[in-house]
Amino acid sequence: MGKGGALSEGVLRNIILSYTYVAIWIFLSFTVIVYNKYILDRKMYNWPFPISLTMIHMGFCSSLAYILVSILQVVEPVQMTRDVYLKSVVPIGLLYSISLWLSNSAYIYLSVSFIQMLKALMPAAVFFIGVLFKKEAFKTQTMTNMLSISFGVAIAAYGEAKFSAWGVALQLGAVVFEATRLVLIQILLTSKGITFNPITSLYYVAPCCFVFLSVPWIVVELPELRDSSSFHFDYVVFGTNSFCAFALNLAVFLLVGKTSALTMNVAGVVKDWLLIAFSWSVIKDTVTPINLFGYGIAFLGVAYYNHAKLQALKAKEAEKKPGEEGGKLLEESRLGDDASRKNESSS
Repeated sequence: MGKGGALSEGVLRNIILSYTYVAIWIFLSFTVIVYNKYILDRKMYNWPFPISLTMIHMGFCSSLAYILVSILQVVEPVQMTRDVYLKSVVPIGLLYSISLWLSNSAYIYLSVSFIQMLKALMPAAVFFIGVLFKKEAFKTQTMTNMLSISFGVAIAAYGEAKFSAWGVALQLGAVVFEATRLVLIQILLTSKGITFNPITSLYYVAPCCFVFLSVPWIVVELPELRDSSSFHFDYVVFGTNSFCAFALNLAVFLLVGKTSALTMNVAGVVKDWLLIAFSWSVIKDTVTPINLFGYGIAFLGVAYYNHAKLQALKAKEAEKKPGEEGGKLLEESRLGDDASRKNESSS
């Protein structure tokens, strides 16, 4: 086979691999979200204990991450001092645990489709909190973009057939805490040259989350679990659910590391629309035309935000040497993408 044929085979192989990574990530993200909804919803599995579910995820992920990092040494541990851990990782772990708690709690009150629409507010939350912490420059154009996203989500909320004010409050709280966590990652870790991949992130952060969650769990959920038949632990359901959550972290690592940040964004959009369609057609959640119209506005705002961010990163890349900038560009892209995918690994 000629040189041209070999090149064509290589290109074809890369395309197939890229689509495979995308398909795996969409499948696992889709599965974790629907699985969590199934477990927590009172009309389905009827196990409405979001703190307990989040703790199960954190305990499972902590154990596997420990095995992969400390025993099998698949991933090198990050050079971590006691001072950095207490002042940087612990605050991030606290915010992450609260975000996951609130996000999982929202599944009890809201439909999967509406939750995905509310998650469109994440870029706006990251922008506003970034400006507050002086990590993001205030720009009128960006502000207008963020307001358009918020306006679209507000319309979607107005058209929600089974609106729950408490559920919306929980999900918005989760968005705020997650956005604050993402900004603090830039302030407390990235600025010090410390970066985590999904496995090392779980290795250091998940145990911290487990400890923080145990406090409200003892007060809020343990008494009810102890006094009811719900205390029974279904190893098949919670084991497979936790494994999917952990596998999703690995899929994120593969997708962003082997393709690009832009691919992650596009895949996220496809996944959101698939979840909305699944919620409407299979779970039989009501999706109104006003829902779709509002989310459509928010979707366009998020798409424009991602496009503008990508162009800005390309402009920075053009100003520097490709070899020096490649790693930084990917890292900045990952941080930006966290705003659109919200670490769905456990929520």
